[in-house]
Amino acid sequence: MTASDPPQTPAAGPPQTSTPAAGPPQTSTPAAGPVPAASAGTVPAVRFHGPADVRLEEVPARDPLPHEVALAPLAVGVCGTDGHIVAGDFPAARPVVLGHEVCGRVTAMGSAVDGLAVGDLVTVEPHHYCTGCVYCRLGQEHLCDHRRGYGVRLDGGMTRRQIVPGRIAYRLPAGTVPWIGALTEPLACCVHGMDRLAPVSGLPLLVYGAGPAGAMMVALARAAGLAPVVAMDPRPQRRDLALAMGAHAVFDPTDPTAEATARALTGGHGFPYVIDAVGSGRVLRAAVDLASRGGRILVFGVAHPDDEVPIRPNEIFSRELSIVGALINPYTHHRAVGLLPTLPLDRLTPAFFGLDALPAALAEQRSGTADKVFLAPYGVDLATGVGDLAGVGHG
Repeated sequence: MTASDPPQTPAAGPPQTSTPAAGPPQTSTPAAGPVPAASAGTVPAVRFHGPADVRLEEVPARDPLPHEVALAPLAVGVCGTDGHIVAGDFPAARPVVLGHEVCGRVTAMGSAVDGLAVGDLVTVEPHHYCTGCVYCRLGQEHLCDHRRGYGVRLDGGMTRRQIVPGRIAYRLPAGTVPWIGALTEPLACCVHGMDRLAPVSGLPLLVYGAGPAGAMMVALARAAGLAPVVAMDPRPQRRDLALAMGAHAVFDPTDPTAEATARALTGGHGFPYVIDAVGSGRVLRAAVDLASRGGRILVFGVAHPDDEVPIRPNEIFSRELSIVGALINPYTHHRAVGLLPTLPLDRLTPAFFGLDALPAALAEQRSGTADKVFLAPYGVDLATGVGDLAGVGHG
């Protein structure tokens, strides 16, 4: 998940559907193909040229500068933002290599990079800040006036060779499966969202939307000791996923009895913490209705800029409600790396596609058959951790 540039995206629509943790991952098997050496003249990359114009092209493969590392991306998450870019609903550079949820192997390093080694499996924190605006100087870099995102304004990971500053590459715990490693970026966004919500253990929490982000929120809430953790989603597969990730109860929000039954789980008081992981004025209205007195509501999903919600100021005043937002992942990527081994992320059902199949990957994402969709630039085996990394991108 990212919002590295001023968000202009429409709501993602109803939460997507999938079946949790059953059977082998779904695949559109990309050919492994020859592995380009660090000195190769070009590498294949998925580049955005304009709305509905995405091309698999050969792009120059340069060596890293002293402060940079070269990566061989093994798993690249396909995010809703990618779909909005391709549709022309989210601003992006033209041409730009897409992909901001990246896990890759370090294949070459600049002379000034410390703390990493060739062969390390890393995740990328995909943002660049100006460091000079008032927000950067206040320690709020994620609100930077001139922020740029890798895969949005800067070349991302849907390629066989990505160059990034060494400081934004984080070594992953030993044994991390690459597609799990690629979840670090959306998980880091969820961690920031939980920071903004600031929940207290032992109290109820409600999550609207059990797609990948909502499911991670459920897992984080359980890890933080919230109880009961409740999820709302209209799709049965996503409700099943929420249960697999730790929800105590799930409901279909289209059921007219759902809200009353969910409220009863709180003793009738409502929820002290509510998360909108959908991005919808309608959902925010429902969140306000189900919040308890003194409740705190997190707007996490990316709604269409023109979406509106009717809220009476007296509701906020008389019930002392707080409504907060959460933008990207400031200073939470390191923490997300540490959380990877502690959360049941392997209960998500992944699907994999080759670099030449982004349209099919986006269609799969929209269908919701899989919980999370990835491009696998070096093949499914390496993305799922069963292939031999020894020959990947020697450099």
